[in-house]
Amino acid sequence: MTYFGLQFQYAKMKDTKNELRAWAPGRINLIGEHTDYNEGFVMPAAIDKGMNFRLLRNGTTGTVNARAIDFNESWSFSLNCMAPLERGSWQNYVMGIAAELMSAGATLPGFDLEFGGDIPIGGGLSSSAALCVGTGLALNELFSLNFEKWDLIKMAQLAEHHYAGTRCGIMDQFASMMGVENKAMMLDCRSLAFDYFPIFTSDFDLLLLNSGVSHSLASSEYNLRRSECEEGLHILKGIYPELNSLRDVSVHQLENAISLLPSKIFRRCRHVVSENLRVHAAALALQKNDLQGFGNLLYQSHDSLRLDYEVSCPELDFLVDFTRSLDTVQGCRMMGGGFGGCTIQLVKKESTPQFIESASQLYHERFGIFPAPIRVSIGKGAAVYDAGH
Repeated sequence: MTYFGLQFQYAKMKDTKNELRAWAPGRINLIGEHTDYNEGFVMPAAIDKGMNFRLLRNGTTGTVNARAIDFNESWSFSLNCMAPLERGSWQNYVMGIAAELMSAGATLPGFDLEFGGDIPIGGGLSSSAALCVGTGLALNELFSLNFEKWDLIKMAQLAEHHYAGTRCGIMDQFASMMGVENKAMMLDCRSLAFDYFPIFTSDFDLLLLNSGVSHSLASSEYNLRRSECEEGLHILKGIYPELNSLRDVSVHQLENAISLLPSKIFRRCRHVVSENLRVHAAALALQKNDLQGFGNLLYQSHDSLRLDYEVSCPELDFLVDFTRSLDTVQGCRMMGGGFGGCTIQLVKKESTPQFIESASQLYHERFGIFPAPIRVSIGKGAAVYDAGH
């Protein structure tokens, strides 16, 4: 059977009774990096690349048969005996979301799951969030669990915390679940209040360049940055006890505490404080259709991530610096956790082919590999397509 271009091969899946199909997208983040786990502000958007899911009740009491089509891997486990596997394993995300649903009171019988899609792995487009969100949404519908979307978003986040070992914020899961076509979203990661902003698509391409590298520091340094932010907040609360997170810190308060904060911790905090301000400025720029102002904010964000938060790498810096003198590029920055992954840039549509050719050639001359261009458009959020009960 073929569905969304995917071949479903389990014999027990031939019967379409009690089956469900769903979709969950990846995401880009226009601006607001490493602010979400500090209860700050972000501006993500769902994209037109994502994962397709097919789920079936299998009539067992707690057995899950899962297949990752893109990896050509199958795996079975019991819902009564789950424990995280090796870090980075896709199985952890499937187990994680099932575990969080059950922790919230759901009763899950056995099910079969197949999934696959076109989100580039390792490009910072949140394939892991799409996997958790899509699986959670599909299970919620298939077994009539009646959780709200916000509940599922939080469970998907906790699945990454508890089973994948990544203390991520809530942005990725939110964007995958709540995306709206041709709209970016400004999210307050504390209150979860959000608003939509139209994205200019007529004259510019949203283009990603995948650096093709994923440095080994990525996972460990992500969690270290979070700990450094917590250390900074602890010191700042000694002066300003009313603070609840770095999102509450003003520029004035941070500068007043410079003598008390270790230099590295001060710079980590300065990035978070300044990046929150840039997200607000970016929302205003979008409202005014001020593309030049918006692009300048992207460059400022990259410089802060590079110098204050220290999560960039030579490959990402090269791709960003290449664009700075080009009048065909409105803005550019690294996107995602850092130490590899993609840059995001706004490129004039008629110049995109030449830009890709030039950037690719120069990058290859410097690093010996070609960056992978990924054109994206702003798409819809996760959805269930059909179900038979």
